[in-house]
Order: sequence, then C-alpha cells, then structure tokens
Amino acid sequence: MIKQSVQEIINKQINAEMYSAYLYLGMAGWCADQNLNGAAQWFKVQAKEEMGHAMKFYKFLEDTNSQIALKAIDAPPAKWNSLLNVFDDAYKHEQKVTAMIYEIVNLAQKEGDHASASMCKWFVDEQVEEEAQTLEIVNQIKMLGDSKGSLFMLDRQLGKRE
Repeated sequence: MIKQSVQEIINKQINAEMYSAYLYLGMAGWCADQNLNGAAQWFKVQAKEEMGHAMKFYKFLEDTNSQIALKAIDAPPAKWNSLLNVFDDAYKHEQKVTAMIYEIVNLAQKEGDHASASMCKWFVDEQVEEEAQTLEIVNQIKMLGDSKGSLFMLDRQLGKRE
C-alpha cells in the first residue's frame, strides 16, 4: 500500500481525469451544435482518452491495495464563443492537468514512494504530447482568421481522429 497522502492526491487526480472527460464531452456537444462535427469527433476521442487515464490511476490504486475514494464530478461549461475559445480552453486545461501530475510526482518523491513516481512517468510524457497537440490546433485556428473554407478543411481533418 502507498502512503495516505499519495493515495489522496491520486484519488483527486482520478476525479480530475473524469472531469476532463466531462469537459471534452461538453466541448464535443458545443462543436456539434455549431455543425463542427469533425471537432466534435476530436473531442469525443479526447474524452475517451481521459477516461482511460482515470482508469489507469484507478487500477494503480487497486494494484497497490490502496483506498479508492471517488468524489462528485463538477459540471463543465457548456458554451463557448468560438472554436478558438474551445481549443484555447482545452489547452489551458491540459496545462492545469500537467501541473497536477507534477504535484503527484513531487509528493511521491518526497514520500519516497518509488512505485507512484514510476507510474507517473507515463503521465508526464503523455502530458507533453497532450499540450503540444492541443496548442498546435490553437495555432492552426489562429492562422485561419475568418476563412470559412479553411475552417471547413480543418474541421474535416479533426474528424479523422480515431
């Protein structure tokens, strides 16, 4: 079993990952309402990925015979002003998740919890990818300006994500 303080922060992270899934489903719904079905698909895939992250933390707690303490998941926002706002919020959210992962790593190292620190290495690497991918889309949307044709093409590209 891992130390109580590490169990608590990992349980907090499970909640954060599930919130991320809710947030991305909300973003998918907004995109679909705007007829941006490709972006909606992108966010649905992202939501599924976030649930996978939550389950990875959950399984780690199970495997270490640690206490699992699920909490209520906050409702995410449901409205944005533009696709740029949606992806910018997604990018900011990924930065927040990265900071939370770093908190777990720092605490695990402080507590001498090598198992938790080792498990978190995967998440540290994953967050580099998550932030880079989302920022790339933010920058692409900024380059589009007001071009509806370019937005249409980007939306089609986003929809190819599986």
